[in-house]
Amino acid sequence: MGAKVSDWRKLPLSLSELCIETTLRCGQSFRWRKIEDEWHCVLRGRLVSLKQDSSHLHYRVTWPTTASSPRTLPASAPSACLSPPPAKGKDSEEDDTTSLLHNYFALSLSVSSLYKQWAASDTNFARRAPAFTGIRILNQDAWEALVAFICSSNNNISRISSMVQKLCLHYGPYIGTIEGEPFHDFPGPEALAGSQVEANLRQLGFGYRARYIAETAHIVSSVKSPGWLLRLRNPACPALGEATTTIIKSEPVTQDVKPNLTPKPEQTDPPTKPPAEVKQEPEPPAPPPTYRTAHEALLTLPGVGPKVADCVCLMGLGWGEAVPVDTHVWQIAQRDYSLGKGTKSKTFTKTMYDAVGEHFRRIWGPHAGWAQSVLFTANLKAFKGQASNKGDGADGKKGEEEEEGGVVGSEGKSLESATSDHVTGAVKVEDGREEVVTETKTTSRKSRKRKVVAVAQDSGDDKTQVKVAEVEVVTRRTSKRIKYAAR
Repeated sequence: MGAKVSDWRKLPLSLSELCIETTLRCGQSFRWRKIEDEWHCVLRGRLVSLKQDSSHLHYRVTWPTTASSPRTLPASAPSACLSPPPAKGKDSEEDDTTSLLHNYFALSLSVSSLYKQWAASDTNFARRAPAFTGIRILNQDAWEALVAFICSSNNNISRISSMVQKLCLHYGPYIGTIEGEPFHDFPGPEALAGSQVEANLRQLGFGYRARYIAETAHIVSSVKSPGWLLRLRNPACPALGEATTTIIKSEPVTQDVKPNLTPKPEQTDPPTKPPAEVKQEPEPPAPPPTYRTAHEALLTLPGVGPKVADCVCLMGLGWGEAVPVDTHVWQIAQRDYSLGKGTKSKTFTKTMYDAVGEHFRRIWGPHAGWAQSVLFTANLKAFKGQASNKGDGADGKKGEEEEEGGVVGSEGKSLESATSDHVTGAVKVEDGREEVVTETKTTSRKSRKRKVVAVAQDSGDDKTQVKVAEVEVVTRRTSKRIKYAAR
């Protein structure tokens, strides 16, 4: 397929305002791929390539010049219901890519100024943030964020990226190729709502998440009204690709009434009074969304618990105050802010989840989710070398529950996982699959064993006698167990 490639362009942007090496790797978006020294991802039907120096963000765009090629489907998926891929013409405007990047990276906000505000109100942030400047919250497509974070349940960044890549490869339209690697756009809800999608995704290794994705796609594409996700957006934060804020409202369908031009016959009888016209009152416009209403609406979808809903609110709907609480954030809350200490609860309740978010909102303000992402990144093992000695954790120690590459969901493959399928406080549970936060319990156990030993004794006549004796050996074993509660 032919492609139209633009020249390199650049935006004046310091590393303190945006660091793509950190922002694109810290578990927000899972489609950026680094090839040599450049980052590549499909955004709004174009393949965007990025590289950065100390003063500028450089970008180049690859446009498809013909209709997108058919999507690659698993061999067992002949009847998957797919919507036709959008086609890009040869004369596609490239000038809006600058605006798109401004929107995607939310460059209207000065993140260096926000860092100063957070550091002034939080000594812990002031101590850890200098090693992690330029981390921004990406303003992503809400549908992509929703599906990606459904995949994040009980998962790590590397595996989530692999799943999202499979979704694009098998169901998204092809856009272009970089160094032999094909790039596809993210599939829409219609493409993932077919009757065979769940079975296909299970074959691709999605496990129980396959059902959640297929059911959510069906609900968003066929059950909810058009634009439902968009109506959950923060009105102050335009959707990706929009120049201005657009809120879609449900309005009644009206029809224009044409005048009756047919001549009236002469009336001999007194005219009768026409029946009173019944006027249909228009439905009142829906109230503007809030973070709370958006969060509650997302919780109605399969596979979406409080943490996934907060991830979508923060990174897909523009609600900067959303604070996703997973194992890393809970560890930070306990270790650095003394939250949850002394609690006797063995499970992580909704009350505890809400308390962590409210605590950070009080400290960091309306962009608490942005500040949380800085500390979250500093807590990932993948960035251990970037952190200062004092930024690695309490007394320079890393968090015990971290997995290689960092964990977005509730990892725990190498740790003991709770078997309970419920959490008190009415936190939403999805088949016990999405586990949250931890309880650390240290136990000590005695072990008694009888052992036969040889005992040397002096007989007093310069001879040594060896006797066999049976003794009891007492040992004490101390173990530390980290338990995860299902969410």
